[in-house]
Amino acid sequence: MTRLFAAILCVVCLIGCANAPVQEMSDARQAIAAARAAGATTATSPDFYAAQAAIGRAETHLQAQEFERARLAALEAKHHAAAALASANTQHAETPVTLPH
Repeated sequence: MTRLFAAILCVVCLIGCANAPVQEMSDARQAIAAARAAGATTATSPDFYAAQAAIGRAETHLQAQEFERARLAALEAKHHAAAALASANTQHAETPVTLPH
């Protein structure tokens, strides 16, 4: 009986200790902002679109206090935003610069 109580107490503590993924959400939002600043849009970048969708899911999970799902969605958003940023930077690097006459 004591072992059962200890096991239940341990599980309750682990569940109660789950924190909101504040850092992951912040990282994802910053990555999305960087991609946007580099010129990525939902119309021109599938990765930017996916990042926006993933951060939306993360916010929904966060509001429902589904912290692990929110964390995973935020990590997905950051990943897609980084890919969108790299793509935007590559596109800008390949665009020829024309100088005024």
